Amino acid sequence: MKLFQQVISYVFHPLFVPVVGTMTYFLITPKYSPIEEQSGTILPIFILTVVIPMISYLILKNVGLIQSVFAPTIKERRYPFYISLLLLLTVVYKVLPNNFTPELHYYFLGLIAATSASLFLLFLKFKSSMHLMGMSSLTMYLTCLSVHFEINITIALGILILLTGLVASSRLYLKAHSKAELVIGFLIGAISQLLTVKYWL
Repeated sequence: MKLFQQVISYVFHPLFVPVVGTMTYFLITPKYSPIEEQSGTILPIFILTVVIPMISYLILKNVGLIQSVFAPTIKERRYPFYISLLLLLTVVYKVLPNNFTPELHYYFLGLIAATSASLFLLFLKFKSSMHLMGMSSLTMYLTCLSVHFEINITIALGILILLTGLVASSRLYLKAHSKAELVIGFLIGAISQLLTVKYWL
């Protein structure tokens, strides 16, 4: 059971939320976008939000600043947040302007807001759940996309909500977070997307 819960935590790591949201947008949107435009957006975002953070983790681990990919302590968690903020800002100001899409632009602004709020809480000695922040951000974004484009993706949203519950259960089982940390993480992700949605919905 412990192995299963660890696999869940790895597979649904918040590291993948930016690129999954981007790929899902291109799957859902009725707007025409050439393959070149899609790959020109997805590939740089994948490199910036998945590949570079993984390399950064290996460097931080080798110099002894981080012991685990889940960054269990408050001190360890600050470094991934700093790196994530820098890379998300790079996406917003360097990648997305090349093929500007308001839905993606504000999705990433929501992720920046959520990351900033979680980083702020770290300075208050509170460790909100990055896993739940990522899952709720993605769920709320897809819900808003469904409303915006008037597309029925109820089954996909139902599966995503079920997976969010599974991730929350795994984090509790592994004693990585308290219930309060999970709830706050979930609220940060969902509210951050809701605050930006009025600009594009």
